[in-house]
Amino acid sequence: MVDLLFSIVPILVILALLLIWRQPADITGVIGWAAVALVALFVFNTSIEVITRSTASGLIKSLPVSLIVATSLLQMALLQTTGALKRIIVFIKSISSENRSVQIMMISIGFGTLMVAVGATPVSILPPILLALGYSAYTSIALPAIGYDALCTYALLGAPVVVFVDTVNKVFNKVGPEAYTLSQVGSIFWLFIPVVSTLIGFCMLWLVGRWKGVKDGFVPCITTGAVISVVSYFTNKVDNLVPLTGVICGVAVIVTMALYLKITGKKIFERQHLTPEDIACEKTMPLWKSLMPWGLLIAIVLILNLPQDIFKILYRDLLFPIKGLAVGPEVTPVANDINTRWLWNAYTWIFVSTILAIPFIVTKKSQITDALKVWLKRAPRPVFAAAIFFAIGEIMGTSGFDLATKTFVKPSMVEILATNSANFFGSLYSLVAPFIGLLGGFITGSEASTIGMFGKYALKTASNLGFSPNIIILIAATLAFGGGLASVISPAKLQNAAASIDKMGEENKVIRVAFVFSIILTAVTALFAIAYVTLKVV
Repeated sequence: MVDLLFSIVPILVILALLLIWRQPADITGVIGWAAVALVALFVFNTSIEVITRSTASGLIKSLPVSLIVATSLLQMALLQTTGALKRIIVFIKSISSENRSVQIMMISIGFGTLMVAVGATPVSILPPILLALGYSAYTSIALPAIGYDALCTYALLGAPVVVFVDTVNKVFNKVGPEAYTLSQVGSIFWLFIPVVSTLIGFCMLWLVGRWKGVKDGFVPCITTGAVISVVSYFTNKVDNLVPLTGVICGVAVIVTMALYLKITGKKIFERQHLTPEDIACEKTMPLWKSLMPWGLLIAIVLILNLPQDIFKILYRDLLFPIKGLAVGPEVTPVANDINTRWLWNAYTWIFVSTILAIPFIVTKKSQITDALKVWLKRAPRPVFAAAIFFAIGEIMGTSGFDLATKTFVKPSMVEILATNSANFFGSLYSLVAPFIGLLGGFITGSEASTIGMFGKYALKTASNLGFSPNIIILIAATLAFGGGLASVISPAKLQNAAASIDKMGEENKVIRVAFVFSIILTAVTALFAIAYVTLKVV
C-alpha cells in the first residue's frame, strides 16, 4: 500500500502544479522529474545510475515527439516569415466563413486528422490559422489538441496501431501466419471510434459557442462522426489501408463538409469577408506554392508507407540503435538498445519537406534568418517539456530495477499502478484500463509511448484475469485509446500550441476545462469497453 501511495505522489505533484498553481509544462516537468526521481531513489531503492540512465533513455525515446515539435515549429516559422501562412489563412478565411460549425469540422477534425496522420502535429500548425480566423487564443489552443484524438491511433509515422500490434504479438509469442494483423487489431480499435469521434465534435462546438454552438452545429457534427465511422470501418478491413485510416478519414470529412454546404444551399467559398489586404495577399503567392511544405510531406509519407517493402526496410530493418543505454531486465545487448528509426520517424520528413519547399516559398535570404529567430524563440521550452515528461515515464517504468542482478528488487511504479488497479477492479478491469492509458498519455504526450509504457502490463493483467485473447486485446486497446485521448491534456502538447501563437501561459487556462472533457471521453470509452466485454462482441 505504501508503494502504491508513493507511486501516485509524482502524478499528484504534476497535476497540482498544472491545475492549481498553473505552472508551465516545462517547469512542471522539471519538478515532476525531481519528485519521481526522489521516490525512485528512496522508496524503490533505485540507484542513481539507473535513474540517470533512465532519464537519458527517456530523452532519447522522446525524439519521435520532441523533434516533431521542433521540426513542426520550424516549418510554421518559415511559413509565417515567407508570407505563405498568411496566404493559406486568406484561402481558409474564404471557406464557410458564415458557418463556424462546418469550418471547425473541416479544419480541426478534417485537416487536423489528415496532418497528424502524416506525422505533422496540429498543435503546431492549426493555432496560428485559427487565431487569424478570429478564434480566441484559448480556443485556438484547445481545438487542435482535441480534434484528431479519435484517430491518432492510425498516424502513418510512429503509428500507435503498428506499435500495438508488435506489442500484442510479442506478449503472446505470435509469429508468421499466427501473428495478429493490422486489420484484426485495427477493427478492435474501430469499435470506439463512432461514439468518441462524434463526442469530440460536440466538445469542440461547446468550446467555441457553449450550448448554442452545440445546437447550431448538431447536424455537421453528427455527419462528421458518421463519415469517420463508415470510412474507418472499411479501411480497418484491409491490412494495407489500416495505417491510412487517418489520411482517408481526414480527406473524407473535408469533402463531406463541402458537400453539406452545397446541399444546404450555402457557398463553399465566400469572398465578401476578404479585406483589400487579403486580396492583395492572394497576388503575392500562388496557393499551391504556399501549401508546398505540407504537400511534399504528404507525398513523401505516402511513398514511404504504401509500398510494404519500403515500410519493412524503414521500420523493421533500419533501426539505427543507440547501443546499451536502455534499462531493463533483459540481458541481451539488442534488448538494451534504443531503436531510433530516424529514417522512418516523422520528424525527419517534416524537416526534409521544409527544406525542399524553400525554393518555392522563400524569396529573400532574410526570411530564412527571420524564421530561425522565430523558431529559437518558440521551440526550446515545448521541445524540452515533451522530452522531460518522457524521462518521467521512463523512471516510473524502471524504478526498483537493480543493474547488478538485472532484476527488479521491487515492482516498478508502472507495474504497481497496473496490478493494483487490476486487483481492485477484477473482472471490471476494462473500466479502469482507459484511465491508465489517459495517465500514460498525460505523462508522455504520446499514444505510442503509452502503449510502450503500459501495454504489456495491460495485456498480461487481462490475461491473468482469464479473458479470451480477443477480449484481452480489446481491453489493452482501450488503454491505448485513452492514451490518444490524453492529447487534449498533455502539458507538452498544449505548451506547443501556445508557443506557436506566442501565447505561453495561456495553455494553463485550457488544461482545466480540457481535463473535464478528457475524463468524460475516457469514461465513455470505459463504459463501451465493459459493454463489449460483457457482450463478448469480439
